Amino acid sequence: MIKNIPVVILCGGLGTRLREETEFKPKPMVEIGGKPILWHIMKHYAHFGFRKFIVCLGYKGNVIKDYFLNYEAMSNDLTISLGNDNNLSYQSNHTEQDFNITLVDTGLKTMTGGRIKRIEKFIDTDTFMVTYGDGLADVDINALVDFHQEHDKLATLTATRPPSRFGILDLMEGGQVNQFREKVQTEWINGGFFVFNRRVFDYLDKECVLEQEPIEKLAAEEQLMAHKHSGFWIGMDTFREYEMLNDMWDKGKAPWKLWGGIKNTGPDL
Repeated sequence: MIKNIPVVILCGGLGTRLREETEFKPKPMVEIGGKPILWHIMKHYAHFGFRKFIVCLGYKGNVIKDYFLNYEAMSNDLTISLGNDNNLSYQSNHTEQDFNITLVDTGLKTMTGGRIKRIEKFIDTDTFMVTYGDGLADVDINALVDFHQEHDKLATLTATRPPSRFGILDLMEGGQVNQFREKVQTEWINGGFFVFNRRVFDYLDKECVLEQEPIEKLAAEEQLMAHKHSGFWIGMDTFREYEMLNDMWDKGKAPWKLWGGIKNTGPDL
C-alpha cells in the first residue's frame, strides 16, 4: 500500500567536508554500492510504504534531475528500434515502481528551514516528513509516524546516540590517563527523520535555519517531541564515513538495508 504522507528530502547543501566526492556532484548523489545515497534513503521510506518524495535541490541540482530523468533507461534492459519507426521498449522492470518524485529548485545558498518553506505549495496533507539527504538509519518509519500521531504535537524529530568519533580520556591531576574509552555513545542528538504537522510552516520563513529558531520555538512552546532510536544511524559527513558505508555494503552488512524483507545480505539486491 502506498501511503499518502510525502517525504521531503533536503538535498541542497554544498557537502564541503566531502569535497573528494562532491566537487562535481551534490552529496546526495555520492554512491554507496553503486547507487546514490539518495536512492538508499528513498528505498528505506518505500520499504514502509511511503513513495511520494519532494526533493529540495540546490548545489548541482541538475545532476539529481538528470539522474531521475534518465532513470528508466539506466535501470532497465531495453530494446531500441532505429529509423523511421523509432521505438523504445523496456525488457525488465526495476523495483522502484510507483515512486512519485517532485524535484524543486530551492536555491543555491538557502538554509534548511528556507528550503522546506519553499516547498510548502507541494504539501497537500496535514502531515509530512522531512529528512536529510546524507543520513542513513534503520529507523522504523511506521513506528515514527505512529508516535507522532499519538502525541498530537506539531513536530517530531528522531533522537539518536551515535558513538563518539574519538576515544574518551579520564585524566587525573598531572595528566596521567586513568581510563581510555573508545566508541562511547554521545548524548542524544537530532538525527533528522522528522514528522511535521503542516502548521509548522507558520514557524518558517524563506531564510531560516530549521535547527535554530524554528525548532527552538517549537520546543519552547512544548510542540516538539523526540522519537528515540537506539539502532543504526549515520550522517555521511566525511570521506572516512563514505568509505565505511561502502565497506558495509560490499560485505553485506548494511543495517539500513531493510527492503526485501530482511537487512542487506549482499550488494546485489
